[in-house]
Amino acid sequence: MPYSFKGGVHPSAFKRATRDKPVEDMPPPERIILPMQMHIGTPCEPLVRVGEQVKLGQMIGEAKGAVSAPVHASVSGKVQAIEPHTHVSGRNVLSVFIENDGLDTPHEDMRPRGSVESLSPEELLATVLEAGIVGMGGAAFPTHVKVSSVLGKAEKLIINASECEPYITSDHRLMLEAPEELVGGVRILMKMLGLSEAVIAVESDKRDAAEMVRRTLPRKRSNIKVVTLPKRYPQGSEKQLIKAVSGREVPPGQLPLSVGCAVFNTETTAAIHRAVTTGLPLIRRIVTVTGSAVSNPKNLMVRIGTTLKAVFDATGGFRETPNKVIVGGPMMGTAQHDLDTVVVKGVNALLAFSRKEDARVDNPICIRCGRCVSVCPMNLLPVYMYMHEQKGNISELDKLRIRDCLECGCCSYSCPGRLYLVQSFRTGKQKINDKNENLKAGGVADGK
Repeated sequence: MPYSFKGGVHPSAFKRATRDKPVEDMPPPERIILPMQMHIGTPCEPLVRVGEQVKLGQMIGEAKGAVSAPVHASVSGKVQAIEPHTHVSGRNVLSVFIENDGLDTPHEDMRPRGSVESLSPEELLATVLEAGIVGMGGAAFPTHVKVSSVLGKAEKLIINASECEPYITSDHRLMLEAPEELVGGVRILMKMLGLSEAVIAVESDKRDAAEMVRRTLPRKRSNIKVVTLPKRYPQGSEKQLIKAVSGREVPPGQLPLSVGCAVFNTETTAAIHRAVTTGLPLIRRIVTVTGSAVSNPKNLMVRIGTTLKAVFDATGGFRETPNKVIVGGPMMGTAQHDLDTVVVKGVNALLAFSRKEDARVDNPICIRCGRCVSVCPMNLLPVYMYMHEQKGNISELDKLRIRDCLECGCCSYSCPGRLYLVQSFRTGKQKINDKNENLKAGGVADGK
């Protein structure tokens, strides 16, 4: 039985344009650009040199530090350059440019690792690391680190198949077209974590996908259950999903493990299955390409390192000049200013919107209605967080637990005054980080 969580909103789904469109293989572009940081943590160190010939699936970026994940070539070809390039985050990140030779010559390491039954949990975990798998729902936290941190501690495994953000249908199509990859990945996670049961959580607007996954499971006594949840945003957030599935509430500032849960994204789980059974590292992913400015919305299988422009071109380009391009969903995605930016491991959607959908106003103003407080799923006080961020009261932001903010956008979505709330909270978090860095360096921190 599903449980309820506090707050949340019910935005229009806008999934009709792509939900019934099968995933198409996008032809790889003539050039691939691979940032050495596609994950939370320490950037990779390039293993190749300019002019070197590389093969499909070859590791070209070595993981460094305790939290990192390697990067692999998503085409075969020649290394053209190794230099900084614009990242979806807006920063310049050291990247490897590869000229595609069109041959897709596979690297020798791309081979099956063996059956799940024959491999130990340690061997499975090593495969996840070698494949460069990260959280593919957007967070991009290295999966092998996440698995290692919950070994012997997690009691409940939850697969996040809710896909609650509007427009995005990539996980939906994966469950419809490759349910065996999802179920296979769940079994691998269960073995690594030493758990005998798992739950796949799907929202009610994807009942066809839930039924397809159920058909893949044994008819009797399956230790993997598919749970259908009422549609609600941001149910795909780990803490809210845990509450919805188990009734357990993750305390402020704590991780899911504090209530014995481990949560993994749908495509991350399928990528684990592919890495073990075929040796395929994380070099491609499903991307939903849609929005009012897109000529022919599609779900595409895209090589990691493909430019946004090339992906949009694969859908027929724009029907009109877009007013805004977003990587990710409309609630939590990041607006882009350069279409030469590339698809990285955490990108599940590309959205392009026309000017008629621009809801910004020149002078946003708070009318003290309290809607932002009522919809906040983290029990925060967005109206006061906004006020203190605008005034630069950094110590007050800490007291208001601004760092617990999910940046889910429920407050901005509900605000009749059109305040830039999430943008303000991101700025506030950065101000706190800057203050702490100043204190560590022995300097004088700004703020009150």
